[in-house]
Amino acid sequence: MEWNKESIMKWWKETKWKWPIIIVVCLLLLATVVYSALLYGGKRVVDERLFVLNEASTIVTEDGDMLGMLYEENRTLISIDDIPNHVQNAFVAVEDARFYEHSGIDIIAIFRAIYRDLIAMEKVEGGSTITQQLSKNLFLTNEKTWSRKIKEMMSALYLEQHVSKDVILEYYLNTIYFGDGMYGIETASQYYFSKSVNELTIEEGALLAAMPKGPNYYDPEEHPDRAKERRDLVLDRMHEEEMLSAEETVRLQRKSLNLNIDGKEEKPWLHSYMDLVIKEAKTVYGLSEEELYEGGYRIVVGIDEDIQEISYEAMQNDEYFQGSKPGLEGTFTLMDQQTGVIVAAHGGRDLQKGEMNRLFVKQQPGSVMKPLAVYGPALELEAYNPYSMLKDEPISYGEYYPKNYNGQYAGTVSMYDALIASLNAPAVWLMDQIGVDYSKAYLEKMGMDIPDEGLSIALGGLEEGVTPLDLIEGFRTFASNGKAVEPHTILQIYNEEDELIATSSKEETEVFTAQTAWDMTRMLESVVQQGTAQIGTYDKALAGKTGTTQHPYVQGENNDVWFVGYTPEYVGSVWMGYDKIDEQHYVNGGSASPTTLMKDVLTQIDRQQDLQEQFVKPDNVKELQPPIQLPVIGDLDGEIDVGPLSVKADLSWTPADDDRVQYRIYRQSEAEEDELVGEVTGEGNYKVKGASFFRKESYYVVPYDPLTKQEGTSSNVVEVEWRFG
Repeated sequence: MEWNKESIMKWWKETKWKWPIIIVVCLLLLATVVYSALLYGGKRVVDERLFVLNEASTIVTEDGDMLGMLYEENRTLISIDDIPNHVQNAFVAVEDARFYEHSGIDIIAIFRAIYRDLIAMEKVEGGSTITQQLSKNLFLTNEKTWSRKIKEMMSALYLEQHVSKDVILEYYLNTIYFGDGMYGIETASQYYFSKSVNELTIEEGALLAAMPKGPNYYDPEEHPDRAKERRDLVLDRMHEEEMLSAEETVRLQRKSLNLNIDGKEEKPWLHSYMDLVIKEAKTVYGLSEEELYEGGYRIVVGIDEDIQEISYEAMQNDEYFQGSKPGLEGTFTLMDQQTGVIVAAHGGRDLQKGEMNRLFVKQQPGSVMKPLAVYGPALELEAYNPYSMLKDEPISYGEYYPKNYNGQYAGTVSMYDALIASLNAPAVWLMDQIGVDYSKAYLEKMGMDIPDEGLSIALGGLEEGVTPLDLIEGFRTFASNGKAVEPHTILQIYNEEDELIATSSKEETEVFTAQTAWDMTRMLESVVQQGTAQIGTYDKALAGKTGTTQHPYVQGENNDVWFVGYTPEYVGSVWMGYDKIDEQHYVNGGSASPTTLMKDVLTQIDRQQDLQEQFVKPDNVKELQPPIQLPVIGDLDGEIDVGPLSVKADLSWTPADDDRVQYRIYRQSEAEEDELVGEVTGEGNYKVKGASFFRKESYYVVPYDPLTKQEGTSSNVVEVEWRFG
């Protein structure tokens, strides 16, 4: 029969299948319209921005050791290429056996689930595909409504049209919730088996596949029997889908769970350091809170975990923290003086997450400011050197009247001795000579923007104060030839693609000359050896300064106590004080406690690292001579020495051990000033030429310091005359 328009019309009028065909066509048209509507609706539901999964950022050491994680959702992303087939199969078998056959919605699975639910008279099986579950995880809520279910189906159909099966499965495996804040199969694998997914065995993969149905109910750590039963069910499903042989299935089901829980050791000593890292990532590298907690960054830091733990233990020792009331607090910092990397830091004795980190809190520094604000800047001027004489008198500067802590004044004192004894009057006098603005210019180079304008800066009496980090940056200039570097924790930052996006640079600022830095090192070394910081025991090279501030309400008590110092390897600080300032809270004693704590920590570090015995003088500087102690001479003796052509007064005394001491010999005179008749260096005798044979003459010796250009105490007076036998 030849088909043409007329024959087709005739057939249509005569056929008995007219209405069934109309119904089928209408159903097909309706299905097409519904399917198109579902796809369109799916496009509106799917938000491609949500495909960018939140990933935990990690903070690691240079050696790659994990210190901690920052996350809103604890997730480590993994590529489908790194997930073994047997692990993929386990999830497909138990969650969606027809995953590779359907187009997002599995009608067969839906009817099967309805059938099984009816047989059991309860809900025993779900009909959602992996694609539907992913849609729910990414784009929808967990509300159990028909509208949510329709949206889930629409988005699943849309995904299947635009994304490959591998991509869908990869996202699914990275979004599954495993309980206890863990998202994604890699995070769960690391926790339960202490290894990556690509190392999982078949039965281990099956156990993880067993958990998403009820993460808490099937938690293998809390409910091992339930977890094993569910795992064995997964293995059965794998056998049913011909992924495992019967023999293999039975063999694997006989195995125990063999968990290797990654029970990470609680390390409370890391809290302060982590806090530093987070703040630095935000302020220096511009990472937002959202980026840090969701961006999957890897942040490499310069912590020394051994030192961090050693110093933490010291901070827990109550013997160092003596106060009027419980709650005396403290901070500790230690920085690599070569690089500026902070190797250990504590913002409190036992800082917990979310608590105030005192490393960022400005405190009154007291006398630790003297080297930074006064003596260092003064040494940059030709008029001053370590043995320049400073006024040591109770002088009033308007309403400001600085006093020495012991109430004693020598009239004049060398810069060297003023620093060792931490005298206040000479420091303020010297700042008045060099000028406040001149001093502040140097502080700014060290990163300290001080708003104060008064001479009290010399003694660390500041309006706002400074932080422990400010002080180690300042003292680092003396340890590193006069150059400052900003303290930092972060070495490198890698993004979620493991691409290096930031690295720290050692940008140094020249503050002092190398000569000034070396002179200050020698003087601060003496502060530790024989000055205010001599308490405690540390046998290697150490230079530093103590500081105390008076309590504003309790006469004779301290509010803040400090030690800031450095070795050839490290620069560090210790502060102690109360967060609350009132009449009941004050520090018992002075700077002995922070000084001792620092020395004890360095002693423990030395047992591990063998720190340097001495500071090494740079080649381009002159050595600073140690101070000269002038002797008191009480045994001057003399006699006439008659020669063939002259008469001499032969004087002798016991010289000092220091052969740099000069001795000035004076002849007393009743009518005029005493006459300087000679000078000798390092010796204990002198012959005065031209002595009188006929009259009695009186002599005395005065020791002289060529460094300070000061005379000492006159010796006893000796009379020399000729006596006939």
